[in-house]
Amino acid sequence: MVHVTYRIVEHDGGWAYRLGATYSETYPSHDAARAAAVTAAREQRVPDQDAFIEYETPSGQWLTERADGHDRPETTVEG
Repeated sequence: MVHVTYRIVEHDGGWAYRLGATYSETYPSHDAARAAAVTAAREQRVPDQDAFIEYETPSGQWLTERADGHDRPETTVEG
C-alpha cells in the first residue's frame, strides 16, 4: 500500500502543508495549516469510483491509467 505524508512547514510568510514538492495555500498559523493537512489526509483515504486519470511524469511524458477508487493510500501528518 502507498503511504502519503503531509508535512507542516513555514512557507511564504506563514505556514503550509507540503506533499512532495507541492505546497498548499499559506495559513496564518501552524495550527491552521495542520488542521487543513489533517482534513486533506482524511479525504485522501475516502474510497471513490474507479476513474481514468492523466498525469505528467517528471520526464515530461503524459500517461493515462485507470485508478481504482478503492485503492486508497495510508496517510499521516507530520509537524
